[in-house]
Amino acid sequence: MSDKDTGAGSGFGFMVGIAIGLAIGFLYAPRTGKETRELLKGKAEEMQEKATEVAEKVKESAAEVKKKAEAKMEEAKKPAPPES
Repeated sequence: MSDKDTGAGSGFGFMVGIAIGLAIGFLYAPRTGKETRELLKGKAEEMQEKATEVAEKVKESAAEVKKKAEAKMEEAKKPAPPES
């Protein structure tokens, strides 16, 4: 593998941290139970959408890496030019 980080793992970890922080904040906020549940539900839906976006970006990155690896494999299979 490469030393390059596509950011997908970091982005996912960051989003999980945000979700945990928001959940804790909502639980300690001075709201009624119903309001808190509605807020949590809305934020959970937002996080699900963002997670879906991140998953799609990861798929795209993986497809791109696969394509580049296949191209390099094909290039490696080519015979070396004869030396003169």
